[in-house]
Amino acid sequence: GEYDILAMVSEEKEEVPFNNIISTAAANGAVEKWLLQVEKAMFDSIHHVTGEGLKSYELKPRDEWVLDWPGMVVLVCTAVYWTKGVTEAITKGQTKKYEEMCTSDLLKVVDRVRGELTSLQRKTLGALVVMDVHARDVVVQMAEDGVSDARDFKWLAQLRYFWEDETLRVRMINAEAQYGFEYLGNSSRLVITPLTDRCYRTLMGAIHLNLGGAPAGPAGTGKTE
Repeated sequence: GEYDILAMVSEEKEEVPFNNIISTAAANGAVEKWLLQVEKAMFDSIHHVTGEGLKSYELKPRDEWVLDWPGMVVLVCTAVYWTKGVTEAITKGQTKKYEEMCTSDLLKVVDRVRGELTSLQRKTLGALVVMDVHARDVVVQMAEDGVSDARDFKWLAQLRYFWEDETLRVRMINAEAQYGFEYLGNSSRLVITPLTDRCYRTLMGAIHLNLGGAPAGPAGTGKTE
């Protein structure tokens, strides 16, 4: 109908279609009814698209794959595969080799940024470069420290993403959280510093205890991150 809701559009004009069409007419125009349906559709759609993105990740070159999916899906899928890759590299004692792979992946994305892209793709890749640099730095550090056991604290202290039982879980040290599948649009990333990582640890620990937190400090230091 005229007032059916088919997709969500972020402020960057990124569009993610809903799995199921929502009819506002069926809710008799009751906003509190159809808005809840929109919220549920958001979770379902992001969950679905993330699952599909993970399935197709290994089917084409990474620097081509990143152009096919919504920004947040790109970031979370690459994080899942990075977690898997680092864990395998540590177990097999190939952290140096994986570091080289991370660097080459990063350089390929940087090459893409120099080429022809839509503004949306450029935003996605801008955020991905920030995440990739951090991911690579983590691997460099672990290679230098000679981490050889996947249970080493230096690895457990990183933010790690897992796709298990058809859903996403995020772990850090002894804390675990369900990924929220809340649509964030295609927002840019600023910086991820060692301090950002320490904040992640504190906040993940807090969430694990059903508590919360509020970063405070000067602009441009990575609070939003």
